[in-house]
Amino acid sequence: MGTLTRRAGVLTGTAVLAATLAACGGSDADGDGDAVHLTISANAVRDGKNTEEAAWIEDWVIPAFEEEQRAAGVEVDVEFEPSGVDDEQFKTRLALDLQAGSGPDIMTLDGIWVGEFAQAGYLEPLPDTDWEGWTQIPEAVQQLASYEDQLYGIPFGTDGRVLFYNKELFAEAGLPTDDWQPTSWDELLDAAEALSELDGVTPIQLNAGTTMGEATTMQGLLPLLAGAGEAVHDDAAGWTGASDGLVAALQLYADVYGGGLGDPVLQQEAQGRDRSFQKFADDEIGILIEGDYFWRSVLNPDGGTAPMADRDETVGWALIPATAPGQGVEGRDFVSMSGGSVRAVNPASDHAELAYELLTFMNSAEAITAAAEDSARITAREDVNETVLADDPMLSFIADEVLPLTSFRPPLAEYPQVSVLLQGATGAVAAGERTPREAADDYATALEEVVGGAG
Repeated sequence: MGTLTRRAGVLTGTAVLAATLAACGGSDADGDGDAVHLTISANAVRDGKNTEEAAWIEDWVIPAFEEEQRAAGVEVDVEFEPSGVDDEQFKTRLALDLQAGSGPDIMTLDGIWVGEFAQAGYLEPLPDTDWEGWTQIPEAVQQLASYEDQLYGIPFGTDGRVLFYNKELFAEAGLPTDDWQPTSWDELLDAAEALSELDGVTPIQLNAGTTMGEATTMQGLLPLLAGAGEAVHDDAAGWTGASDGLVAALQLYADVYGGGLGDPVLQQEAQGRDRSFQKFADDEIGILIEGDYFWRSVLNPDGGTAPMADRDETVGWALIPATAPGQGVEGRDFVSMSGGSVRAVNPASDHAELAYELLTFMNSAEAITAAAEDSARITAREDVNETVLADDPMLSFIADEVLPLTSFRPPLAEYPQVSVLLQGATGAVAAGERTPREAADDYATALEEVVGGAG
């Protein structure tokens, strides 16, 4: 990936901005002559969706930023605009506001929306500043907020996919427990074969089909495609069609489900993903590919959706290997996929410079640490992760070992449709309806109709 860039030419520094506003007697752009008015929007609402984020913005960010600016001689009034709707509904409403030249000064976006919003002119590249946070956010994670090698926002939270495994089942199958790390797909299949000797155990859960939705793409097809040395989209070549890498990834599905190492019926059930979580918690699945959400929110003994009382002793994790060492995307031995959210400045803001100050303030080490106080989760900042994840070896593993080698979905408008096509290809192979080559060709034909041709 090329070096990410930001455009130059925007005032930086609280002191410079304060002096500019003070020279004008403060800002009267809002007509009150007293304070600059800024708004923050996120799909979060107290006691509802993403309640922790809403509470952090209202209780910590707003008063702390207003106090900091007041000390610098700038009167600012920050307002939070909460929301608690479906993500697509939030996205549509936000896009309509931006299209009309209005909308919040600071907005929270799913990273997958960045390219689409940038293409539409709803976002502009960030100013070229020496903000200290960029040295703490790995370049791999900066991809979350980038489009065509330019940064349009600041990533503030992310995740990573790994292989989770049950140490007790591994011990029964004669497999390593504390240090299992396959270095190829063959070694992964070898472990699954060993687990297949255990009664009542599904060796591996590899999400497949459209019923699993985006979980199939993010926890299944895309990591395998990266392991085969390819990305689903390349800025220069376009969308990947019926490539050798796609056929190889689909072949692994055929090996798992055609070889009796996975449960193809589970992939078709309406609640199949939740059932796979429960089966893992009940010691009925040996290996499961998932994100850290599985560890902190599903298996969590305290309030998880499928709590596992002995999680910390029984659950192990390992990196997802490439097909063979050095064969992954960018020559990597191991691969992963990540998602996450991005905060950005509205280019139509009447106070874009002060809004940028608020943006960097919200992503400072102090602010992100405050956001992570109640529940440890992976942030975009390495310095914060070192502190807030110190007592959680699994999340520390994601932050230290996975994020430097991870990849992200292409932030393009066509991606959701492409994702559904990929899900269909995996489902057809898992059900034994199509060979890997046939499913890849079917996908490429449908891709032509969606995006006007594969790369």
